[in-house]
Amino acid sequence: MTVLGTGLDTASPEYAENRAALLAKLDELAAEQAKAVGGGGEKYVERHRKRGKLLARERIELLLDPDTPFLELSPLAAWGSDYQVGASLVTGIGVIEGVECLITANDPTVRGGASNPWTLKKALRANEIAYANRLPVVSLVESGGADLPSQKEIFIPGGALFKDITRLSAAGIPTVAVVFGNSTAGGAYVPGMSDHVIMVKERAKVFLGGPPLVKMATGEESDDESLGGAEMHARTSGLADYFAVDEPDALRQARRVVARLNWRKAHADPPIADPPKYDEDELLGIVPGDLKVPFDPREVIARLVDGSDFDEFKPLYGPSLTTGWARLHGYPVGILANAQGVLFSEESQKAAQFIQLANQRDIPLLFLHNTTGYMVGKEYEQGGIIKHGAMMINAVSNSRVPHLSVLMGASYGAGHYGMCGRAYDPRFLFAWPSAKSAVMGPQQLAGVLSIVARASAAAKGQPYDDEADAGLRAMVEQQIESESLPMFLSGRLYDDGVIDPRDTRTVLGQCLSAIHTAPYEGARGGFGVFRM
Repeated sequence: MTVLGTGLDTASPEYAENRAALLAKLDELAAEQAKAVGGGGEKYVERHRKRGKLLARERIELLLDPDTPFLELSPLAAWGSDYQVGASLVTGIGVIEGVECLITANDPTVRGGASNPWTLKKALRANEIAYANRLPVVSLVESGGADLPSQKEIFIPGGALFKDITRLSAAGIPTVAVVFGNSTAGGAYVPGMSDHVIMVKERAKVFLGGPPLVKMATGEESDDESLGGAEMHARTSGLADYFAVDEPDALRQARRVVARLNWRKAHADPPIADPPKYDEDELLGIVPGDLKVPFDPREVIARLVDGSDFDEFKPLYGPSLTTGWARLHGYPVGILANAQGVLFSEESQKAAQFIQLANQRDIPLLFLHNTTGYMVGKEYEQGGIIKHGAMMINAVSNSRVPHLSVLMGASYGAGHYGMCGRAYDPRFLFAWPSAKSAVMGPQQLAGVLSIVARASAAAKGQPYDDEADAGLRAMVEQQIESESLPMFLSGRLYDDGVIDPRDTRTVLGQCLSAIHTAPYEGARGGFGVFRM
């Protein structure tokens, strides 16, 4: 039998403490996500409603098939910046007429839906996901274009947004634009470059330059409707393929467009799978509040995979990294999960072999992070930790099967890279509220700076100020701690969202389904030179 057992004591004080700490973090997360849902605030939401318009998430809800989930991506984008949490854009994956689509929706209650630097980053990440997974893209457009005060950060890189739309179309991935209001200046190129365009009567305004700009540039007098209204584009310019009488009609027509795409997934959906043997709610009490305390990742795996059935690979070798095969919502996966945190040479070699095997079998890989990085010290340097760690990173870098990453606990140093962090292009990367990620732990980093400063003073023959050193260490620890937290990192789009651990199986199932829309094949070689 390969069904995992459990040693989790849900009646223990440790479990209760872990659960309480994580629930507190989930409350903090909910408060921040509510800011994104709240858009520009009550005043602007009410003004938008008085104009007879739907909110961004209401438009998405009407667009999706009834009772199907919407996997929102990057909801905390711009967190900790000067811009509104959510970056005035909603992105995510949902099902329209049975077709999994990447959906974007401008939030016009936030500065008229204008794009700031984080809006651009979020939109580009959404396009990246659509391209990698061959997901049709439906854009719900209502934006005044670039947020002009930040144009210097948007104009040059912003061209990539339009390049992406054309690349998607060239790759045979359908793009649909539904225009509800302003789509001006650069924003006009979203419908201009999409395969299918729907515009709402007396609401859509699509032009390169509005009446004031036209007056300034040419002296010509014009009005919104004749210059860029939906009826003009439907009757005269031909930019609008479909003319909608109101917003619900536009969304109905968008659903019909998707229904007629003749879109087929590269891989058939698997049969309905058995759920895990253990309650997903128990995931709340597994990760300790103090990430220096190790936990058994098998307890997590047992609550994620189908039937809690897991065939472990090399269980006695390199035990700080758990590897093995399972199914998740019916999809085969290879899992790499950090156990005790530190990666040694044995774990690195084990991982490299396991990744090669997954590529031979065309099996996607799931990385569950809880690592402080690769082991340091004279014994380990002499034992080849650099070349063995490089072997693991080489394998991750050149693997061609889809990768998924979930940051559960620590994800520090090069261990973050070896476990397929953001820079290694996982198809999707999510974090739990318990996660932390940085070059190293706050205490270690502050301590290193202190040692270097003390050595520098000694080399110059100068006295060392221990009081100032203590203050510096405290300041550095506080800074690194705040910058390693998941909301900070998610605000910078270093993940695709911070999720409730109890939702992990569902989220991964949605991601695996999206991944199997596109064909893929593992690397059969081409891993570069492994230093032996």
